[in-house]
Amino acid sequence: MKVVIAPDSFKGTVTAPDAARSLAEGWRSVRPWDELVLRPMADGGEGTLAAVVAAHRSATVHDVPGCTGPDRRPVTGRFALLPDGATLVELAVASGLPLMAEPAARTATTRGTGETIAAALSQGCKRLIVTLGGSASTDGGTGLLGALGLHLFDGNGHRLADGGAALSHAVCADLSALRPPPPGGVVLLTDVTNPLLGPNGAAVVYGPQKGASAEDVLLLERGLTRLATLLGGDPAATGAGAAGGTAYGLMAAWGATVTPGAAAVADLLGLDEALAGADLAITGEGRFDATSLLGKAVGEVLSRAASAGVPAKVVAGESAQPQALALADLSGSPCAARADAAGWLRHAGAHLARSAGQLPYAGSE
Repeated sequence: MKVVIAPDSFKGTVTAPDAARSLAEGWRSVRPWDELVLRPMADGGEGTLAAVVAAHRSATVHDVPGCTGPDRRPVTGRFALLPDGATLVELAVASGLPLMAEPAARTATTRGTGETIAAALSQGCKRLIVTLGGSASTDGGTGLLGALGLHLFDGNGHRLADGGAALSHAVCADLSALRPPPPGGVVLLTDVTNPLLGPNGAAVVYGPQKGASAEDVLLLERGLTRLATLLGGDPAATGAGAAGGTAYGLMAAWGATVTPGAAAVADLLGLDEALAGADLAITGEGRFDATSLLGKAVGEVLSRAASAGVPAKVVAGESAQPQALALADLSGSPCAARADAAGWLRHAGAHLARSAGQLPYAGSE
């Protein structure tokens, strides 16, 4: 059998590459003669860079030490040069919420991601892919753009501090020193479709997840509204609210385009090519429910497997759908599954191997 193993991360427990390896180890313990093709997945958020690099042995990863973290403590940025010449930057690496000592919704910045992009440009970046997800800030991407030469000023001619709260004082945007985008353009990967402003926008929907109080949300909304008057563009564009409005900032200032993350990652991984001639696909994530089929990595794998005529099976930490194999059921409880996710993923891989040839497509029931 040829088996494609393409899980997302099991957030808080194992990364997508580690999940894929664990499932493969379990499968090989039962059927060591089968061909296993590992394509750990992501949806454009955390873990995307690792998943793409794992699929391309010729990709090279470059660290950028001393970048500005979301709370201004130094962090190490990272970008990858892919075999086709594109440069991949994952926003969460330098500007992610887990990097914060504690949430600071008003002042968190994306500057570290901009510094990472600046380093990539200095090394001759020809086309840029930025994954948006897991951000700590609601600054409209102004920290990122500030690292590339954007200057914002208040009514007294003073340069604004980083952070979404300061944007409400912006009266002038100077783009004259902004570095130009790479010649091949900029593509933004995201799994959200929110606009920049309004009840479905970046501040209202995602601000509370980043520690914003009701008062903070109003302030951040005013700041993003002010930014939109200065940069123009289309704040109502689909996905403009991704990563605290970073998508909007890059769209308005750099002409970036937004594309669904899971589909783009599947293309970067060569998932369709891997599925060709496969007998089974295995995917998975921490929790499998109806939303998993709506633009997420697992839904993308299931859709592409169905198009290729390949049966598929879902492994999940917990599942609201009976057709998935849940680690919580194998281990006896969600807590036990989380305590040793890699071990129970090996059990799941062995279980699926023993059932080989009798596995229905997970989305068919």
